[in-house]
Amino acid sequence: MAFPPQFLDEIRNRVSLSELIGRRTKLVRKGREYTGLCPFHNEKTPSFTVNEEKGFYHCFGCGAHGDQVEFIKQTEGVEFREAIERLADMAGMPMPVETPKERQRQKQAATLHDVIEMAASWFAAQLSGQSAKHARDYLERRQVSPAATAEFRLGFAPNSRTALKEALQARGVSEDLMLQAGLIIKPDDGRPTYDRFRERLMFPIVDRQGRVIAFGGRALGDAPAKYLNSPDTVLFHKGHVLYNMPAARKAAYDAGAVIVAEGYMDVIALSEAGFTHSVAPLGTAVTEDQLQILWKMAPEPIMCLDGDTAGWRAALRAAERALPLLKPGYSLRFALMPEGVDPDDLIKSDGPAAMKGVLDQALPLSELLWQKEIENRHVSTPEQKAAFETALSELTSLIHDPTVKSYYQRYFKNRLWEWNREQGRNQAGSALVKSAHTRFDRFANQNSRFDKKTGFSHSLKRPESWGRGERLLVLTILNHPEILDNYFEHFAGLKLSSSNLDRLRRAIIEIASSESELDYPLLKHQLVTGGLSEEVAMLEKSADQSLDWFVSMEAATEDAIKGWMHLMARHKREELIAELKAAEENLGVEVTPANLERLKLAKQALQSAEGTETELDGFGIASGRNTEF
Repeated sequence: MAFPPQFLDEIRNRVSLSELIGRRTKLVRKGREYTGLCPFHNEKTPSFTVNEEKGFYHCFGCGAHGDQVEFIKQTEGVEFREAIERLADMAGMPMPVETPKERQRQKQAATLHDVIEMAASWFAAQLSGQSAKHARDYLERRQVSPAATAEFRLGFAPNSRTALKEALQARGVSEDLMLQAGLIIKPDDGRPTYDRFRERLMFPIVDRQGRVIAFGGRALGDAPAKYLNSPDTVLFHKGHVLYNMPAARKAAYDAGAVIVAEGYMDVIALSEAGFTHSVAPLGTAVTEDQLQILWKMAPEPIMCLDGDTAGWRAALRAAERALPLLKPGYSLRFALMPEGVDPDDLIKSDGPAAMKGVLDQALPLSELLWQKEIENRHVSTPEQKAAFETALSELTSLIHDPTVKSYYQRYFKNRLWEWNREQGRNQAGSALVKSAHTRFDRFANQNSRFDKKTGFSHSLKRPESWGRGERLLVLTILNHPEILDNYFEHFAGLKLSSSNLDRLRRAIIEIASSESELDYPLLKHQLVTGGLSEEVAMLEKSADQSLDWFVSMEAATEDAIKGWMHLMARHKREELIAELKAAEENLGVEVTPANLERLKLAKQALQSAEGTETELDGFGIASGRNTEF
């Protein structure tokens, strides 16, 4: 059978050529290639090379040449189909079944490429039209050159419900094909289909061969989502693609590095400044498949993230995602921008040299993990130090490769020894370790006011009476995930006494961080498929519909936010009361400067929190009610 091109591409992406060949002959990395003795003929001097980036091996002695498929055929004496079966097994991929339906799907994919290409050309043409003046003005303000506009094939989607649909229909494209390509939306209530992208600056997304397979659109007017991507289709799976991937591959090979920025505009700005080896995930946390793509481009991709709390969260998500996949020679580095600045801003204000300076200071993954665990942590008592060491040990336990794991364990052991010695010398008796001279200090003052700002312990015991309040806080978010658009930090910093409830909270945070548009059906589906159906069911049964009406999906978002923020303020006050009590007990046991400072901070925080509950005037009116909280 003829295998789908996408299937063969995915196999080559998942099965590393150097690792495959390294099972047969020892390979040594030399610059950008691997060399070794040829597995196809006897030789004493290595003449065999493997080019991972270009995807082929070559022997200058016997002339053997090929890719993963050819290597399996030549070394194991099998035919093409069996070679594919063995590689698919290594990649953990099921073999495609040759059926009339599958043949139709392959034909459909080829047709969809044509449809998507038509749409890309149409969007590009609209950018020069009269209705796109504000889009051109936006590009001019962002200092995007005409050359970059053409290179990245930027376009414009007019503020019309059917402009693209009508243009493609005039070219003979059916609505069914447009739906399959993700270009139009079909309402469930039977209304006519309409364009997915309207009044947006359009960014074509291309596959490894440079073919347009999807779009990202930036809103130029009022819209619920600033950025909107195409849905997953036969051609497009956002977790398997990187923006600017084909153009960056060659540049990354030449530079020996690849830069991972957060968004489309950052990639364009970096490329115009000479950093053409730049890519971006498509509005999601970096996935395992994207990490494998990046490691084929360079052994230590640089995560270049915005200098704010969101950038720090993105760095931590990427770090945790990478840990199980680490292998000798392959890791990540992290370059966080100055506070409140993204790569585009820095390049425009200070030039490419400033950007290079930030990249040159990129921290290794090991250092970022150390900073993650030590920032704002209480580490003055033996128990707290033991907890710190345990946290580091739990991180290293996530690493699968035994060699990499052992080096991480050794690294953290040495860091702990040096840190303890320094603490004993300069900071005896201090209750709070401050990580001086690091690029992450600013985050200590940027955390949510419901999180670590006051330096309080992470293990507070809350009154049992707050069980109901905690459930309502999470259930409101489940039914009204739009609250996270403006209050993500509040929810992320929420401390819950129930481990199951907190597990649900953390899952919601992860989903919200990876989805550009989130509503109740999508959020619940993600939670249920993620193995949290029991927790969701128990949570939904816990609400008293008469007393807790504001958490329901029928309640207006305005009322849901008021009720939720009121509960958050009460929850925070109870937390601060518990912290004050703990500080008083500690001071009663041992009078130290650290315990005095803790008591002072606890009193100040509680005083500041008094009277911060949400104003409830008009509460319920938006939902058609007239009731007290």
